[in-house]
Amino acid sequence: MEIQQLEQIASQVRRDILRMVSAVNSGHPGGSLGCTDLFVALYFEVMRKKLDADGKPVFSMDGKDEDLFFLSNGHISPVFYSVLARSGYFPVAELATFRKLDSRLQGHPTTAEHLPGVRIASGSLGQGLSVAAGAAFAKRLNKDDKQVYVLMGDGEQQEGQVWEAAQFIPNKKLGNVTAIIDYNLAQIDGTTTGVNDNRDLAAKYRAFGWDVKEMQGNDMADIIKTLKDAKYDHDVPTLILMHTLMGYGVDFMAGNYKWHGTALNPEQMANALGQLPVYAGMEDY
Repeated sequence: MEIQQLEQIASQVRRDILRMVSAVNSGHPGGSLGCTDLFVALYFEVMRKKLDADGKPVFSMDGKDEDLFFLSNGHISPVFYSVLARSGYFPVAELATFRKLDSRLQGHPTTAEHLPGVRIASGSLGQGLSVAAGAAFAKRLNKDDKQVYVLMGDGEQQEGQVWEAAQFIPNKKLGNVTAIIDYNLAQIDGTTTGVNDNRDLAAKYRAFGWDVKEMQGNDMADIIKTLKDAKYDHDVPTLILMHTLMGYGVDFMAGNYKWHGTALNPEQMANALGQLPVYAGMEDY
């Protein structure tokens, strides 16, 4: 797709996020808005998926012969659900069930509901990189040349399990792993530097044996270029520090950690939606 088309999809996804969270007065809009461009780039441009005769994605839990994505910071489920629906995994209308009783779209993604596109239950932070390690190891054993992507939060880097997986992956030469950190310097209780400073994450991952790249996570062209440059062609895994603004796309939310897990009131919603255009063929559900 052209960059402009992807940016138009991203605008609609951001509308979906705000409407989903505000409809139930519950959820995590800030990080979802910040990571929207990454999700759109992955699912509409970069990842290699199995498709049916009509061009719709075909989902299977085994994930053989296709790129895989794991969301470790599962609280940003609104952006995950929106992009899965908009890219054809399930009906867009189902977004209206977000966080409701008996919905497949729970606050954190789960596998019990069998929602197409969701491979692991996540949101108990620190586990996603370990899952990506296992999936990448399986692909290596099966001579499957597809890539494994995983998104983590920067606050999540304070979890010990992350660093066990960070050591294992380069030691096993799993160059088919592309790990991305949402580097917005914000978590639920404040800034990452104020809560428990991660210090130099790039230096830490390099010391463990990763190829470290940085990209602007709210610049669609830079995201696509960086992700394509990071595709598996060697034995060294890639770690991408993705610089984003929490709440990106809405001026009064951007860069403010207080929107990590806060829904908008009706006046704020009208203001926010007024900043996010609707484009032809991508109307609200």
